[in-house]
Amino acid sequence: MAQLCSFGKEIKKRLVDIDKNQEWLIAQVKADTGLYFDSSYLYRILVGKIATPKIVSSIRRILDIAE
Repeated sequence: MAQLCSFGKEIKKRLVDIDKNQEWLIAQVKADTGLYFDSSYLYRILVGKIATPKIVSSIRRILDIAE
């Protein structure tokens, strides 16, 4: 598995803090954005391969992560 980027680490830490899993986050992002989003998409964000602005801002909003 590739190394998590710093944003990826923040996502993982917040999920642990609020006692939610990645599937929950995926469902929240889909509902919030109306965009296609799945576990492989999330993985690419966690390791820093992609950073789709709408998806990233949705994740930040849902998990309350500052810019």
